[in-house]
Amino acid sequence: MISQMQEQHENPKREWSLQDFEIGKPLGKGKFGRVYLAREVKSKYIVALKVIFKEQMEKYRIHHQLRREMEIQTSLRHPNILRLYGWFHDSERIFLILEYAHGGELYRELRKKSYLSEKQAATALAYCHEKHVIHRDIKPENLLLDHEGRLKIADFGWSVQSRSKRHTMCGTLDYLAPEMVQNKAHDYAVDNWTLGILCYEFLYGVPPFEAESQNDTFKKIVEVDLSFPSTHSVSAEAKDIISRLLVKDSSKRLSLQKILEHPWIIKNADPSGSSNMIK
Repeated sequence: MISQMQEQHENPKREWSLQDFEIGKPLGKGKFGRVYLAREVKSKYIVALKVIFKEQMEKYRIHHQLRREMEIQTSLRHPNILRLYGWFHDSERIFLILEYAHGGELYRELRKKSYLSEKQAATALAYCHEKHVIHRDIKPENLLLDHEGRLKIADFGWSVQSRSKRHTMCGTLDYLAPEMVQNKAHDYAVDNWTLGILCYEFLYGVPPFEAESQNDTFKKIVEVDLSFPSTHSVSAEAKDIISRLLVKDSSKRLSLQKILEHPWIIKNADPSGSSNMIK
């Protein structure tokens, strides 16, 4: 059935419409629209239908951003990246046909358990970077799980497919790198910083620079005011990889290749990308 959806999506003559889908329960909503569970009528294949209101797009001027999201997500073919099968629109809405992640948000699992095991955290970390995409909004809410507990990166609304440096302040405050907080030019190394933040949050249940006010968070980020509470039993190797990712000078952060070669990842990461995230 997946191949049917893929063939139909990859066939340029195929035009989707709302009549091709049975709409089910709502899965979530954001500033620009809603996501619903849906089933393609012919193949019975289950998908997630992201509905974006054109009025909201015009209000927030996100036409360019949405086109970019669609181009990036359509071009990605990776077991850990949520597929975009196709899209269509009517007079009021744009519909994105997305792969459905049965396991829901990793954020929900994190809140349920307070923190992940080192094996789960390492597996998640090892699969969060692919194909020169600067995601810039990697956070547990944008990491989904399929029915096997395999990680899926979703919500590429802020991402930019580029190898050159970019100037824009976006992403979630707790996850911003110092160069973004200071509005300096930045490149793919912002994701490496975010991986350090994620790893910390996976293991401790909270991001490392969380503070009472936005200004305090900014200050902690810029100063890299990092500490490892003794309330959690976290290995020295895990602390080492976090410390090597959360480095102010972006050129000195652990590279993607070095992350994958780090002893903590080698020891803990599941090569299948699953590591029983939902067990």
